[in-house]
Amino acid sequence: MEEKRVSRPSSRPKPTGNFKSYVVAEPSKLLDWLLANLKESRTKIKATLSGHGIKVNGKIVTKFDYKLLPGMKVEVSKSKQNMEFRNHYLRIVFEDRYLVVVEKKTGILSMAAGHSTLNVKTVLDEYFRQSRQRCTAHVVHRLDRDTSGLMVYAKDKDVELALESDWHNIVFDRRYVAVLSGVMEQDNGTVESWLKDNRAYFTYSSPFDNGGKLAITHYHVLDCTADHSLVEFKLETGRKNQIRVHAADLGHPVCGDVKYGNGDDPVGRLCLHAFRLCFYHPVTHRPMEFETDIPQAFKNLF
Repeated sequence: MEEKRVSRPSSRPKPTGNFKSYVVAEPSKLLDWLLANLKESRTKIKATLSGHGIKVNGKIVTKFDYKLLPGMKVEVSKSKQNMEFRNHYLRIVFEDRYLVVVEKKTGILSMAAGHSTLNVKTVLDEYFRQSRQRCTAHVVHRLDRDTSGLMVYAKDKDVELALESDWHNIVFDRRYVAVLSGVMEQDNGTVESWLKDNRAYFTYSSPFDNGGKLAITHYHVLDCTADHSLVEFKLETGRKNQIRVHAADLGHPVCGDVKYGNGDDPVGRLCLHAFRLCFYHPVTHRPMEFETDIPQAFKNLF
């Protein structure tokens, strides 16, 4: 691969608040420029980018291929909190004084339940304690233990209440990707039904009002093989087990789902991942957009 020449800053970095400031001398793509000018690994630089730690001309930029032109000002966050956090089940994607966005892996609960101690809230509370932050993690929404993906936690009760009280208006895009058993009959569609739990906490779906909650799920097929379909889901409502139940309603349950599935388990896990989360910041009201890659295990099937 041909090596690209990238400009060095025309002056020494100057601290501006919590950022160091540089001036671009020659045209370049943002990631190339950062790799040439920062004494950090590629992994750390990408984490800073995805964690909203890079500004260009005063605006946060997360695109690796963002085009830089001479005279542009690049600011790099001096905070190392996100880079210092290490946990097998959790990755911090974004953090400020009000909230934290994380990507969780499978096998960990969103919050404590019964005698279980492995949960995201406990992990975050320990991180806050070690980093001397006077706050605790407040649960705003949940993902099932075996569902991976993006979640947001508030750092105090006021932010939690602000998010919970207007969740459906604050969150403007929330999407999942799943591997479903079999080949979908339609490439796009919507599933609408009422969901209600029985005493055994099994969620039943009904086309008529059964006293439960109305659930609406939109879907779009991304890829398929003779055995499986890779499907994107967009939630209009956020009910318990909504995607898993609606996928089963379609006759194509989520692979690896021991509760609503058909035994099809090609990768040894529940094939459901919350890959996109977009919301208006409850304090600054700025739009916040986060997206993660589709799990490699899902991609390998296609």
